[in-house]
Amino acid sequence: MRTTTTPSSSAPPMDSTATRYYRFKPLNVGRAVVWGLFAIALIVAPMLFKSSLALTMLSQIGYLIIICLSYNMLLGQGGMLSFGHAVYTGLGSFIAIHAMNLAGKGAPPIPLVLIPIVGGLAGMFFAILLGYVTTKKSGTTFAMITLGIGELVASMALMFPEFFGGEGGITTDRVYGQSFFGISFGPAIQVYYLIAAYCFICTALMFAFTGTPLGRMLNAVRDNPERVEFIGYNPQRVRYYAFVIAGFFAGVGGGLATINFEIVTGADSVSVLRSGSYLLFTFLGGATFFFGPIIGAVLLVFASVLLSELSKAWLLYLGLVFLFMVMYAPGGIASLIMMNLRLAKFGKLRQLGGSYLMLGTTALLAVLGAAAMIEMLYHLQLNAALGSQLKFLGLTLDAKATASWLGAGALFAIGLAAFEVCRRRFVRQWGRIQEEIEHQIKRGGAA
Repeated sequence: MRTTTTPSSSAPPMDSTATRYYRFKPLNVGRAVVWGLFAIALIVAPMLFKSSLALTMLSQIGYLIIICLSYNMLLGQGGMLSFGHAVYTGLGSFIAIHAMNLAGKGAPPIPLVLIPIVGGLAGMFFAILLGYVTTKKSGTTFAMITLGIGELVASMALMFPEFFGGEGGITTDRVYGQSFFGISFGPAIQVYYLIAAYCFICTALMFAFTGTPLGRMLNAVRDNPERVEFIGYNPQRVRYYAFVIAGFFAGVGGGLATINFEIVTGADSVSVLRSGSYLLFTFLGGATFFFGPIIGAVLLVFASVLLSELSKAWLLYLGLVFLFMVMYAPGGIASLIMMNLRLAKFGKLRQLGGSYLMLGTTALLAVLGAAAMIEMLYHLQLNAALGSQLKFLGLTLDAKATASWLGAGALFAIGLAAFEVCRRRFVRQWGRIQEEIEHQIKRGGAA
């Protein structure tokens, strides 16, 4: 609320008869609803999905949301392609687990609820230490430097087993000291709500960062660093500050992962492969939107937990999905959602219902045919000693039978050809609808 004094036309500027009025800034109801729904989803999720597997997945989603959002602070907001983000997550995890083991012995007396802050401070420390050199350059050079640092730290994990625990890693017990208001954090449900609380707070803080002067300047450095330097700002310093803040939140996520699993493995926690997974799923979720990495974190857990159990070829499927997303939806899933919300806003979404149905049906046929051939090929390569037959979606396939290969190949070819026909029709329909929307916007502006 702001009070403003406006002098009347017949009175002097400083006359005491000036009128007073109050101006209220309207509340952003939509944003409040979204954050409220997010909080409610975090609270009720374990009430809806009660199995131990579901609770484990929900806990992983919670801290991975923090990690992916912190990575998107570099990639999406700052345009910094990093291949070493797991360094700060992993080192935060190692400092956190050492702090837990020391606290379990009585010194220092750090309660478990503050262990993620310890991991965050560790991630920030290493980001301060390594980020100054890393952010000296941008673009491809920055990416190569982060890749080199990631490989360096991963190799150090095997050279210093006293700190990293060697190949076996380091274990801990999260139940130590006095309980926190009667909460021991032994049951998994208590750990989940601790992760959920940190997830909500960190997500809100990172969203608030996007509206700060530093966050806006980071976007400017991403888009046009030369102009930023021309108006008097140092692009390297802006990148460095953002890098340090991202390191802090990455360390918080690493600390939460330590509490959840009570173990931190050596080179795997800081490996480039782990950094690549953050990059891959942040991109798939949508790096250009704030909520995109949240979608990416959910997909990361489903891929690593469920998809890996369903098929040994899950990495191949993941690579193909990434390939098609780069080709047809470089903005990620979040961009697809936003484009369809735009259609719904102008009342055009119903016109595409039939096209979406045809695209989904033909794509499913092609995917089933391709998946059947991939599973038969993997079965012949890895499980040939078990016989030639395998189960696929309730069906029995014979990997050595010509009929199985011909059937899968025909399904793939028919589905792919039909999908291409539907896709071309969809592109024409999409272009026509976009033109209608533009004309509608122009008519509204003219009115």
